[in-house]
Amino acid sequence: MGILSLCCFLVFSIHKLVDAQITTESNEVIAIKKVIDYWGLSSRVNLSIDPCTRDASWATENANPRIVCDCSNNICHITHLKLYALDISGELPLELFQLTELMDLNLGQNVLSGSIPKEIGILFKMQYLSLGINNFSGVVPMELGNLTDLKSLSFSSNNFNGPLPIDLGKLTSLEQLYIDSSGVSGPFPQELSNLKSLHTLWASDNGFTGKLPEFLGTFTNLKTLRLEGTSLEGPIPSSYAALTKLEDLRIGDLGGEDSTLDFLVNFTSLSILSLRSSRVGGEIPSQIGTFANLQILDLSFNKLTGAIPDSLQDSQSLHFLYLGSNDLNGVIPLNIITPQLRALDVSFNSITGNLPANFTKIGRSMNAVGTLVNGDGLLEGKTSEISRCLVTDNQCTEKVPVNSFAVKCGGSSMVSTYGVAFDDDSETLGASSIYTGSNNRWVVSNTGSFISNPNGPQYTTQTASQITATLDSELYKTARISPNSLRYYGLGLRNAKYNVELHFSEIQMDDDSRSSWKGLGRRLFDVYIQGERVLQDFNIRNEAQGSNKALVRSFEANVTNTIIDVHLVWAGKGTCCIPVQSTFGPLISAIHVSQVSSRGGSSNDKKQVGRIVGITLGGVAGIFIACSVFYLWWKKKTPEHVRILTDSPKKSLTSV
Repeated sequence: MGILSLCCFLVFSIHKLVDAQITTESNEVIAIKKVIDYWGLSSRVNLSIDPCTRDASWATENANPRIVCDCSNNICHITHLKLYALDISGELPLELFQLTELMDLNLGQNVLSGSIPKEIGILFKMQYLSLGINNFSGVVPMELGNLTDLKSLSFSSNNFNGPLPIDLGKLTSLEQLYIDSSGVSGPFPQELSNLKSLHTLWASDNGFTGKLPEFLGTFTNLKTLRLEGTSLEGPIPSSYAALTKLEDLRIGDLGGEDSTLDFLVNFTSLSILSLRSSRVGGEIPSQIGTFANLQILDLSFNKLTGAIPDSLQDSQSLHFLYLGSNDLNGVIPLNIITPQLRALDVSFNSITGNLPANFTKIGRSMNAVGTLVNGDGLLEGKTSEISRCLVTDNQCTEKVPVNSFAVKCGGSSMVSTYGVAFDDDSETLGASSIYTGSNNRWVVSNTGSFISNPNGPQYTTQTASQITATLDSELYKTARISPNSLRYYGLGLRNAKYNVELHFSEIQMDDDSRSSWKGLGRRLFDVYIQGERVLQDFNIRNEAQGSNKALVRSFEANVTNTIIDVHLVWAGKGTCCIPVQSTFGPLISAIHVSQVSSRGGSSNDKKQVGRIVGITLGGVAGIFIACSVFYLWWKKKTPEHVRILTDSPKKSLTSV
């Protein structure tokens, strides 16, 4: 027993001796202390002891801040530094680049600013570098090209400018590149064609110009490709047919020449396919219906022709199918509603046919507005008839036309301080829904899925915060949101000119970008009225100069067929994931549409003016009568004789 105790003591002593001998390289100790102190993290990382101390609180796998070291040669080097989502501010201190053994640096989701120093190029051993969701500006440094061991590089959601440096083409080991919403612009450098190891590329919401890069077709390891909300032009290169390992493909908002879907026929690994607004024409290949893993298919806002393929009836995986705003025709497949399908959008196509009478009762949502599809219960009464005005040349009329409507988007009815009665719009919508207001004066239509957060926002949002810059705070505490297309139709309107008031307030995104990364989000969307774009890249928070502030935009529009169409559209721009996943797309608080009077004011304004004029005239008349009575009484007490006029005085020429 004594021998066993002695052995244990010796092992323990040796272990302590080894620990005592292992120390961090002195220059790195000085550097990490200055970095931690500069970013105000001394209370979280007590570096009065060696930063590479075994079992330190900041060395555990889930620690944040986290410092990890390599002590294999009895001298320790800092290899991992994680300061993630801690709201640290300031610039990148030069001491950071003295940690030359760093392999993994995660500074994501902070409010770091300034440019990225060229000294970053001396961190030759870096494999994972995350600078995403910060306030960095300036150009992306060419010195990043020196980090040839990089496997993952992220500088998404920043404020860089200028083109991507051609030196990024040296990163031939790169597997993941996240540059979405980073601010870069210009064409894709041809030198990036060397990145053959890439399997993930996020590049949406940037100012890229020119043609879609042909060389992306050589990245045969790609599993995820996102290129939405840029200024790139089609056609989609035929070389993309080689990207058969793709599981998530999102291209959208293209200009230039039209494309076809022929390049897709062998993409059997796809789970998500979104080619929304990509100038895609021709027919839908029947092979798409056989893709065993395809869950989301969005081909909306294109030029597709022909019939909906019968093969889509056989899909065992498809959950969301968006085919709206195309030139499709023929009869909708009889069994298009599979057990797995949750949402179907076929709106604004020349298709006909019938859907099961119990479609909406079995937990599915569908949008068939602007078609001749008979979907029992989707549109009822006069709304169903009027919806056909959207796809026919008939001049629709209304026996009892109205001249206004108002909607409190996403919330309960209320009367504003100006006497406008806003209708209830709190109905729960689905991923492809249409709902008629209780008074049949308006319809709301929503299409789109929050792909990255399907269990997240359900197309409405609300806040308990007080809304400033308005007397009607409650009007702005709820809003409709959409990941793609949100439409309000006014129905049965008198054909005339109308004033369209759109009420906004940014209630999802904070605006304190100086103290928290949660204030770095950017929401951008477009607004069309009667098919004409009236707002492009509209940013509520910027226009209102802050979050939770009311903003009203007014426009005039003509109604010629009893219907007004207010369409809010996400065009792929803005951040996707701040402060939470799937925070993007159109948002609107209320809509008020009223007929413009012949003198240029709305009917509502005319009524208000009438009330004011009536009250004023009534007051003047009262004063006049009182003065007359007093005058007669006073004259009665005066001994003078007064001459009485028997004729009314003649009006002067100037009073005519």
